[in-house]
Amino acid sequence: METTQNQVTVETAQKLGLLPEEFDKIKSILGRTPNFTELSIFSVMWSEHCSYKNSIVWLKTLPREGDHLLVEAGEENAGLVDIGDGLGCAFKIESHNHPSCIEPYQGAATGVGGIHRDIFTMGARPIAALNSLRFGNTDSAHMRHLIDGVVRGIGDYGNCFGVPTVGGEVFFNDCYNQNILVNAMSVGIVKVGETVSAIADGPGNPVFIVGSRTGKDGIHGATFASADLTEDSAEDLPAVQVGDPFQEKLLLEASLEAIKTGALVGMQDMGAAGITCSTSEMSAKSGTGMIIHLDKVPTRQNDMRPFEILLSESQERMLIVAKKGEEHLLEAVFEKWDLECEHIGEVTDTGRLEFYLNGEIVANVPAEPLVLGGGAPVYHREYAEPDYYKEYKNFDFDKIPVPENLKETAWQLVSSPNVASKKWIYEQYDSMVRTNTATTNSPSDAAIVRVKGTKKALAVTTDCNPAYVHADPYKGAMMAVAEAARNIVCSGGIPVAITNCLNFGNPYHPEVYWQFVNAIKGMGEACRKFKTPVTGGNVSFYNQSTIGKDTVPVFPTPTIGMLGVLEDYSNQMTLDFKAEGDLIYCLGLCRNDLNRSEYMRFIHQEENTTVPHFDLEEEFQLQENIKNIIKNKFVKSVHDVSEGGLFVALLESAMPGNCGFNIYTNSPFRKDAYLFGESQSRVIVTVPKEKQQDFEGSVPIHFQFLGKVTSGELQIDGASWGDITEWKNHYNTALGNTLDG
Repeated sequence: METTQNQVTVETAQKLGLLPEEFDKIKSILGRTPNFTELSIFSVMWSEHCSYKNSIVWLKTLPREGDHLLVEAGEENAGLVDIGDGLGCAFKIESHNHPSCIEPYQGAATGVGGIHRDIFTMGARPIAALNSLRFGNTDSAHMRHLIDGVVRGIGDYGNCFGVPTVGGEVFFNDCYNQNILVNAMSVGIVKVGETVSAIADGPGNPVFIVGSRTGKDGIHGATFASADLTEDSAEDLPAVQVGDPFQEKLLLEASLEAIKTGALVGMQDMGAAGITCSTSEMSAKSGTGMIIHLDKVPTRQNDMRPFEILLSESQERMLIVAKKGEEHLLEAVFEKWDLECEHIGEVTDTGRLEFYLNGEIVANVPAEPLVLGGGAPVYHREYAEPDYYKEYKNFDFDKIPVPENLKETAWQLVSSPNVASKKWIYEQYDSMVRTNTATTNSPSDAAIVRVKGTKKALAVTTDCNPAYVHADPYKGAMMAVAEAARNIVCSGGIPVAITNCLNFGNPYHPEVYWQFVNAIKGMGEACRKFKTPVTGGNVSFYNQSTIGKDTVPVFPTPTIGMLGVLEDYSNQMTLDFKAEGDLIYCLGLCRNDLNRSEYMRFIHQEENTTVPHFDLEEEFQLQENIKNIIKNKFVKSVHDVSEGGLFVALLESAMPGNCGFNIYTNSPFRKDAYLFGESQSRVIVTVPKEKQQDFEGSVPIHFQFLGKVTSGELQIDGASWGDITEWKNHYNTALGNTLDG
């Protein structure tokens, strides 16, 4: 072995992120003390990022089966759903939070690259990207630096790679001042039956590494992602990978072409833990082993040590198992695309991973104990309700005065970073490349992407309001699923399945783990109600910052990436008002409810409230009725009420066509609650006059007539609130003005 066994101690293990009891378990598995390389292998594979050791117990309670699923949740690199016409949709969302906190440009860029590789490794061609971003206070120069880097990283990588960024969401709160969140989602299309699995069947079959050379970037990246950020985290900068979108584009085309040769047995991208993860997961899945010669791995630096080669997270790399005797077919493809394709080992029947360097064995470990679902540790963590939970429920918003000038209040609210247009961000993304995107100029609540060669379209969205989840993790997570489904239904689609990215603080803190457990419970209940099984995703713990003696976790942020299907993309429903005189209705009950609204936070600086009203059955009935009125073409626009309340929803529907609106509030309600409250399960629709009777006769749930669409003026209760052009300019420029300093 490369180092003597007695050089490795429990202190060494702890420095690598392992618990003392885990070090003992490793010694028991091996029957001896591991050397440093072997210990490094276990440390990354048993990190939270790879093993889900503190979350898998609860993840297994989520609904994981459905009529449309082509693979079980967690079985492959991404979820795979049957969308009809012989086609499947592969989709997944993952986090790249810690790297983006330290080096925002490369952290975000490689997050995009990594999630796309998960899709095309399965044989699917990525056709759309989305993201979900969380930032801190925009008054900070450092935060503006992080925002700029993340947005440029996402834009540059996605634009160069040639996949449109079609949607996403951005949320700002001081809890993210030190620990921003960067979640990236990819969606791809593949013919059913033409997918590739991450397997290593067939002892004697050759193993190849293809794509970029292996360097020292990203070493111990999985461990870095499984620890709190501290004031010293910047010293871990080498853990941040460096991406090359042009190399990834070549790898995409070569991989899809290689699949068609029929010479592939299995393929997996090298994400977290690099060669270590790919070799162990592929072997464990097939019940096989591998012999790998590390000196045959193409490297960027000379004299890289074994653990560096094994743990490197250099981007744009794949591990491929080929059919013996047909290697030349694969080599020809990768040579055509000017990519390295090196034979580095063979599949064995031993169940062990044997790593050699220059003929000397440097690590010899069993594959199965390394992986999630195998012998990796599984923990039941204790959890406890935090003190704030009951306090928030007791808040009395009647002590909050109704502003005298509601127009001025609305003007202030529209400048909130959580309400204002994210145009400064999304204009840096190419949404039109490949010409499938249907919502760039015709906005819908969800992004609509046509499936070429068919009449179908995909409706995709990412959703989560972390303020709601913080106030009540159970209901807040339900609301995240409900909003995602509502956005898809409002766009004319049918929700099919979800992927999730679960961003939380340190799981060893009982209050944080309580948030996690209750969010999972709420998410599961909502997914069962909407028949949207969880196809997979990502857990990202340790999203908290230790600054001096203070530890500050982020708001619990269980981001929902949802997929829906439109059987005919001509049935897409948009959110924009169409014509003067159209009738405006609100479906769903308005309530005297200001809880957890952006109005309360931004205008009154009051965050310590519980969640807005939400009832799952009420939400379900609302969505069923929306499907019906869209199907029967009773409405011309549909838009859900979310952040900013009714007024902001009306404004967002009015602006695309430079329309206005003339509405009247309801006297039993506080006017600020009526206009700015965020009570859930409400949707704004417009109805042409000739369809009024049909519409009103077809809706059994509560609805309310609000007023009419105008040619451009905003009127509320008979008072003029100005012209749409001034509101539109204010809405579109507020965030950009802040971020530009």
